[in-house]
Parts: sequence; C-alpha cells; structure tokens
Amino acid sequence: MIKGKFITFEGGEGVGKSTQVKKFAEKLAEENIETVLTREPGGSPGAEEIRALLVKGSTDKWSPMTEALLHNAARAEHLAKTVKPALEAGKWVISDRYADSTLAYQGYGQGVDLNALYQMHKVSTDDFWPDLTIILDGHELDRANAREQENSDKEDRYERMGDGFHRKLRESFLDIAKNNPDRCVVISAAGTVDEVANRVWEAAKDKF
Repeated sequence: MIKGKFITFEGGEGVGKSTQVKKFAEKLAEENIETVLTREPGGSPGAEEIRALLVKGSTDKWSPMTEALLHNAARAEHLAKTVKPALEAGKWVISDRYADSTLAYQGYGQGVDLNALYQMHKVSTDDFWPDLTIILDGHELDRANAREQENSDKEDRYERMGDGFHRKLRESFLDIAKNNPDRCVVISAAGTVDEVANRVWEAAKDKF
C-alpha cells in the first residue's frame, strides 16, 4: 500500500522549477517529512541513460512519437526503481517534471495525438498520477543568449527549440491545469525565489 505523497513540479523552460523543488524539500524537512528528490526524464540509472538521448544533440534528432516513447520508457523505469519504492516506504517523492511534460512538449508542442499519449501513459505507468502537481507559470524562456550550435554536450536540446514552441508550452500547461483542477495548482513564478516558494508551500498545505 502506497503511504507517501507524490508531488510533481511542471512548467516551461526557465521558470525556476529546479530551485522550487529544492526549496519545497527544505520546508518538508523542517516538518520532519522524509523526502526523495528526483527528476524526469531520469531519476533512476536506466532512466538517466535514456535522458542523455533526449536532452542533448540536435533539436530534430528524433521524431515526436519516438520522443514520446522514450519519455514513457524512462518513466516506467523511474517509477519502478525510484518513485514507488520510496512511496511505499512512507517517503514523499518530489519530482522535477513527470507525465504532464510529455503531454505539453510532445503533445501540444510537437503534435503527437493527446489520446495516444494518455494511452501510452496508461500502459507504461498503470495510469499512475501524482497527488499534487505544481505548475509554475511564467513567461517563455528568454533565449537571447541560448547556444545555437547543434550536437552540443549541454543538456539544452529543448531550450534550443523555437520561440513559438516555448510560447505554446506555457499555454499547454495552463490548459492541462484547467482540465485537472483536483490535481494541478498554478503558481505564479513572478517575484523572488522566497515569494514563489511561499506560494507553493501554501498550495501544498491547502491540499494536504
């Protein structure tokens, strides 16, 4: 029986997800709640190997459907090896991205049929969803100084996709939140790190 809570953070590139994941984990530690921090794609040895295929290199190296399949393969491994064992041990799992990112990036952003993605998720995860999803809402990534050379070893493949793609991401996450009000909470990413962290904490307290 799963005892812990599974909380995911979502949003476009550059809205401060990774920072807020860490701040939220610090607040949980103050409450003596044992947590596991993880990320997607990745979060387990096998899933991290798949991550390397997805986040590096040219922006057109995969077809959108191939990307979706790779993300779901990594997610199945992540759940089996990291997320579910931690939850069953009573720990809270905080993940930087999960299935909503696949819906946003490969579905809304790259045109893979959303129904196909939901079916893919159902098969690969046994339809497993978070207890709470925090969606950080901010303007699309300021990419004026982004590296443009392809085949970079930096994990910036998605960041180097077009401006229109990033604007579409913001709209997609807001639509996902609208369609899943019981699970998703939209938090403004405007303001200082601590101001955003306080908004996140209040949303979690309201939920749990």
